[in-house]
Amino acid sequence: MSSDLMASSRLAGVARGLGDTLDVRASPAVVATDTPYDVVLIDIQSCPDPAAAIAHGRQAAGAAGKVVAFGPHVWKDRLDAAVAAGADAAATRGEVMEGLAALLDRVAPT
Repeated sequence: MSSDLMASSRLAGVARGLGDTLDVRASPAVVATDTPYDVVLIDIQSCPDPAAAIAHGRQAAGAAGKVVAFGPHVWKDRLDAAVAAGADAAATRGEVMEGLAALLDRVAPT
């Protein structure tokens, strides 16, 4: 979930290169819950209420899926709060943008 179109486009390209699909949603209110996601990435900088977004992400991920919150590296306290709110992991924006493959391997190894 992110409203950052440039980041979403870039991540979608990386996902395609990995043989995966990235389903971009700007709001947790429009996340499909009928088919669980393997991994839900939540840009906490785009969310007015990160805890609520994480709850929606957890619902969208289902029992086996993982929820990863990401945001600016200077938001360490907010990233820690995201994990406390139920995210399986938190990462900086740089870790997500520059190392999506490694992040996915870490949180959801195949």
